[in-house]
Amino acid sequence: MNQATFGQLTNGVTLMRADFSDHAFERHSHDCFALGATTYGIQRFRCKGRQYDSRPGDLVLFNPDDDHDGCRGTADGFRYTMWYVPAAFVASCVDGNRYFANPHATDRQLAGTFGTLSASLAQTPAESLRAETLMRAFLGTILARHGERPQPGPGSSRAATLARARDYIRTYYARDITVADLADVAGLSRAHLTRAFTAAYHMPPHVYLNAVRIAQAQDLIRRGMPLAAVALECGFADQSHLTRRFKGSVGVTPSAWRRMRGNP
Repeated sequence: MNQATFGQLTNGVTLMRADFSDHAFERHSHDCFALGATTYGIQRFRCKGRQYDSRPGDLVLFNPDDDHDGCRGTADGFRYTMWYVPAAFVASCVDGNRYFANPHATDRQLAGTFGTLSASLAQTPAESLRAETLMRAFLGTILARHGERPQPGPGSSRAATLARARDYIRTYYARDITVADLADVAGLSRAHLTRAFTAAYHMPPHVYLNAVRIAQAQDLIRRGMPLAAVALECGFADQSHLTRRFKGSVGVTPSAWRRMRGNP
């Protein structure tokens, strides 16, 4: 049985609880922080080329744009609770470490605190001041313990070159973008563009494109746009194409995600 529930907390934070028996996430990323705890079984995933097995008492800590997949580590399946937190909210919570140092950590104390806090916030969604205060305190604690300051990126010239390709994807995600398009924008060869983009953003261009499309689709679904129109607006071939990619990244179909969020 595969199921997930979503709830809105405060400051744009989404709470997800998932119970997957055999669902496998395709390689994807998020434009926000994703942090949570495994509560049952083994949650196996790869991030930045390395495999991790997250067990009960372990934390899963993804920075924005960290590429990852996910599947069960045993036949028993796995469960987890996750927060999806806008980067701007995280930045407003801390003065020091602003990124997670590693995507996986064993910290039973913080994992327990996270589970208790998530359950409490889900029960009292209308108490925004309380929720924000507790969430800010927890984010400050987890980043102090498992975070780091931003690491120097590629040289300014290389960064600007690759940023042009990245921004092209973010602007023209609804088009059928090719490697040649990105190479022309960046002024690189097609072979070099793919290698350099993957090294800089820890994912190949097509994975980044899919992440941008899924984020745009979620925004349009929140606004009530019909799913067939969402698919075309975001560059998917049709609604079934949107459904496959959406479930592969989010864990549920677009229609189920819409219902869970209380949209008509």
